[in-house]
Amino acid sequence: MKFFEDIKKDFNTMIWVLIPVAIAINIVMGQIVVILKLPIYLDSIGTVLVAVIGGPWAGALTGALSNTIWGLLIDPNALPWWPVAFFIGLVAGFCAKGGLFKTWWKVLIAGFLIALTAAIVSTPIAVYIYGGITASGSSFITAYLLQTGQGVFQSVFSTNFLVEPVDKISTSLLAFAIIQGL
Repeated sequence: MKFFEDIKKDFNTMIWVLIPVAIAINIVMGQIVVILKLPIYLDSIGTVLVAVIGGPWAGALTGALSNTIWGLLIDPNALPWWPVAFFIGLVAGFCAKGGLFKTWWKVLIAGFLIALTAAIVSTPIAVYIYGGITASGSSFITAYLLQTGQGVFQSVFSTNFLVEPVDKISTSLLAFAIIQGL
């Protein structure tokens, strides 16, 4: 019962109002990145924002809904990534509960932990669903690594380990700055 009570604590009226706004932020930023073929993602700013303000379960729901809605309405390539977005929200929320969104230097640690989680969860999706080459601009790095003789799993994970820290630390710092401005 305590588990479900903890989940329920993440959700209040403010969070229910913030979730659709955060989903819109995620989709708009993510779609801009896809169109421009940038080697980062920026599609989890809203997820991290909700996770830090509301908690891990609110963040996880925001992430999962973002990719599901984005995938069903705009870009089907976004749909398989919902587990990554779910875990980004979950880890960001637990980092916030652990005090890692109190100062900018702690946010760097949180961003790295979120990035590591995203790299671990996204690698099998990229490999088994897309054969390693996705719609993301970071696939140029993966393609290069494949040409150097690395295997597909190693190439994708190496790319994710290079790109995710830049993306998730930037995302976490941006969410932190927004919250500090509230």
